[in-house]
Amino acid sequence: MTKLALIDYGMGNLHSVAKALEKSGASVDLVQDAASLQHYDRMVLPGVGAFRDCISALKKTGLDVAIEHQIKQGMPFLGICLGMQALMSQSYEFGCYDGLNIISGEVKPFPESHPERGFKIPHMGWNDVVFSSERDIHPVLAPLQGKQVYYVHSLYCVPENPEHMLAASSYGDYPFACAIGRENILAVQFHPEKSQQAGLAMLKSFVEWKP
Repeated sequence: MTKLALIDYGMGNLHSVAKALEKSGASVDLVQDAASLQHYDRMVLPGVGAFRDCISALKKTGLDVAIEHQIKQGMPFLGICLGMQALMSQSYEFGCYDGLNIISGEVKPFPESHPERGFKIPHMGWNDVVFSSERDIHPVLAPLQGKQVYYVHSLYCVPENPEHMLAASSYGDYPFACAIGRENILAVQFHPEKSQQAGLAMLKSFVEWKP
């Protein structure tokens, strides 16, 4: 059985993510110790909360260095929501803060005019996953074709390299990246653990993924 490290840095809905991953066929441990990360087959970085606090907690525990090291060693990585945003170079949430810079790019808030135009912030609820017709669908994301998934977020990722954007969605008339990645890295803005059968199918694909 696949041994999966669910990274516990004091933020995130760990219980529901752990249960969803277990249903998807993984043996899941909550991992707080950076040194123990090397003993797993793959890792998931979840998260709900503030970008600054997330990065601070990862750096305090040394998990930031351990995550980057294991990614370089080829370990499959999945980031969820704030765990996706943490990969970026910088975030403009309540100021400007440096991220892990594993994927170059920025985390930006939706336009201030959005609420005035009838689009509440955060973007919350079911929405689409849209794939480009010009490239193959990422194998882990393939179960989401034609499905909707569940979002809760006020900011979105803008990868510097457009090749790193694997799928999109839009809130109102405003498009954003809902999945990014490269090589053995995959990250999603939505919550697969809250996305019912489509989300579980995606997590199962990640558990079985051989990048």
